[in-house]
Amino acid sequence: MDGSFQILDLIFLALIAGFLVYRLRNVLGRRGGYEQTPEDLMGGRKTDHDNVVDLADARTAEEPVVPPALILPPGTDPQVGEGLAQIQAADPDFDPEGFLGGASKAFEMIVCAFAEGRLEDIRPYLGTEVFSNFALAVQERETAGETAETQVISIKSAKITEAAMKGRDAVVSVEFVTEQVNVTRNAEGAVVDGDANFIATLTDIWTFSRDVGTGDPNWKLMVTRSVEA
Repeated sequence: MDGSFQILDLIFLALIAGFLVYRLRNVLGRRGGYEQTPEDLMGGRKTDHDNVVDLADARTAEEPVVPPALILPPGTDPQVGEGLAQIQAADPDFDPEGFLGGASKAFEMIVCAFAEGRLEDIRPYLGTEVFSNFALAVQERETAGETAETQVISIKSAKITEAAMKGRDAVVSVEFVTEQVNVTRNAEGAVVDGDANFIATLTDIWTFSRDVGTGDPNWKLMVTRSVEA
């Protein structure tokens, strides 16, 4: 009898367990292939970090490239700065500091070549009128049997005093304050002007020009003017 009761108990417990499983399946439902996965909840996108777009990088890629600001030499007059900005707009490679460095080298080269009468060496850097004036001065000196000796001891300062675009031409004036020794000798070698032992401080304003529409990077000297102390 005890054995029969045990079997009945087991059958009864099995029926209860089956009933509970049936009710549980009805409450939770079955997966029929249409349930949303975590990927579905993300809008169909995978959550793998390799596919995540960095918004900071995206913003950077969309931002326009801003050209570097125009760097003006110290002490540049605001009006001159406006002219330099016009030149840089027409020629993005224009750099005022670099221009001043080149102009200072050109000053020394031209002054020394003019004194020695080597005008052909500097002809590519001279405007037509300046070349003609230099050639006339050299001819008069040679006719008089005189020779000139010039030594640029130092360039104390070089400052841009004017700058503007005139049509396609960039025009820049530079004030040079230099220390020089200048001597003129006659045919016998005697000093007729200047002093070989005196260092003079001179101020000159030179105006350079360049057609920014051409591929020629050279600036030409268009006007020279000496400033009396």
